[in-house]
Amino acid sequence: RFTGYDPGLVNGAPEDDIEGQQLHTYRLTADDALELQLAVKAGTRLITATFSDSAPALTENVPLTPSSLKRSFFTDDAGAPGIERLVVTGPYGASVPQETASRRRIFTCRPADARPASGDRCAREILATLARRAYRRPVAAADIDELVELYRSGRREAEQAGGAGSAGSAQPAFEAGIGLALETILWSPAFVMRLERDPASVAAPPGPAVASGAPYAISDLELASRLSFFLWRSLPDDALLGLAARGRLHERAVLAGEVRRLLRDPRARRFMDDFSGQWLMVRNLERQEPDPDLFPDFDDTLRAAMATETRMFIRDAVTADRPVLDLLRADHTFLNERLAQHYGMRGIYGSHFRRVTVSDPARRGLLGQASILTVTSYANRTSVVLRGKWVLENLLGAPPPPPPANVPPLKDNERGAPPKSLRERMEQHRQNPVCASCHASMDPFGFALEHFDATGRWRADDGGAAIDAVSTTPAGAKIDGAAGFQAYLLDHSDQFIRTLTRKLLEYGVGRTLEYYDEPAVRQIVRTAAASDYRWSSLILGVIESAPFQM
Repeated sequence: RFTGYDPGLVNGAPEDDIEGQQLHTYRLTADDALELQLAVKAGTRLITATFSDSAPALTENVPLTPSSLKRSFFTDDAGAPGIERLVVTGPYGASVPQETASRRRIFTCRPADARPASGDRCAREILATLARRAYRRPVAAADIDELVELYRSGRREAEQAGGAGSAGSAQPAFEAGIGLALETILWSPAFVMRLERDPASVAAPPGPAVASGAPYAISDLELASRLSFFLWRSLPDDALLGLAARGRLHERAVLAGEVRRLLRDPRARRFMDDFSGQWLMVRNLERQEPDPDLFPDFDDTLRAAMATETRMFIRDAVTADRPVLDLLRADHTFLNERLAQHYGMRGIYGSHFRRVTVSDPARRGLLGQASILTVTSYANRTSVVLRGKWVLENLLGAPPPPPPANVPPLKDNERGAPPKSLRERMEQHRQNPVCASCHASMDPFGFALEHFDATGRWRADDGGAAIDAVSTTPAGAKIDGAAGFQAYLLDHSDQFIRTLTRKLLEYGVGRTLEYYDEPAVRQIVRTAAASDYRWSSLILGVIESAPFQM
């Protein structure tokens, strides 16, 4: 790259300025030789750009030391190697595949011949299947008749555009007709929205009459949608719809069997990832930008590894149906080489993730994972308040009150003065009585995690100042560091289990819980106690609860 001034970028180089014109031409065309075309199969690919360990020269190879490479990214020294941008374009010369998995699922039949009646029969079969899945209910003859009319309209338009009766127009016209009907299905309110209709005020078999304003159980078909969107984040499949259409889904044994089946399906990972992202707030990791001067090792690769660890940890817990308290005490996690290096763990190589035993008590469970420690920190330092607030809200179910107005910011260390730990600066901050009341409940939990920096790396000191990770809760309980904090949470496991149950129920019903939902929460917890609070018992308890089924 050229790092000097280019007059041609602003006003254009004069015709008599040969050197300026050459310079401008260089700026515009120097990268032409760096363009590369290659064949890449469809799918997710990792693309990297790097420098070799020597610079090209006519007579010698000049070593590129790690320090010079590092300097080139944080300064703009002329002559130092640097990458301004990496652009991926294409595809070039690509063709639309004639047959894909999605097309095979749509076109379950083909017209036997070119007669319109043959196309109508096949279209009716295809559209009946698609509408049943999209509307998540059995479809009436009127629904299909309307879609078939749209298919005919789309087919006629395609035949007119391509020449009616031409040799190759039958199949494209048939597909165009199906496409128009499918567009209508996809913007139909029956597909876009999950409709739950109020029952009639008079008795309709098999259910009893429902008085106006009275609570009532949703239908089996509506329950099928709630269930599939809860555990799959998608439409119910044919098996689930079939049970609902026959009115059997509300039967306890049948419902429990379907819950187990849905959880075994790979689509259940959507629920696991989405729920953990919301509950643990790790989806906020994408917005975290730690200060590169203070945390130069943090990059997008490490960010992705942090998120993957937590996702795989939750997936493993739910899939193996472990007790939910294992989230706090598990002696294993999932790492690749990049994240293991961040944790200071050796003997792990490669980019693939694998289950790893955790010997350090401070790293066990969720509280030792960098994703959570990073999203509860600021860009340039840890935050006792953010971490303490996160624990109270997401693990103990006791969110602190909102901060009062005009809270003074925490003072930074002064240049030239001996560094003060975050704890020392927080003590000064808490001398304000307005601040002290809220901090008393949050700070003990945040201080317990102070040995983890703002990217979740273990540290012995805070910028040269000693770290004191021992704290005392308002109730008088002593917490000694991260390992002691895990023991404290396990001693208060009833609060953790109730909080997790509330979060699951909120996620399942898609709304904030109210005071009248608390009996349902307590019932779910009491029932799950018999199975050691395993994931399946809590999930089934949510699905069998009144807020979910009423």
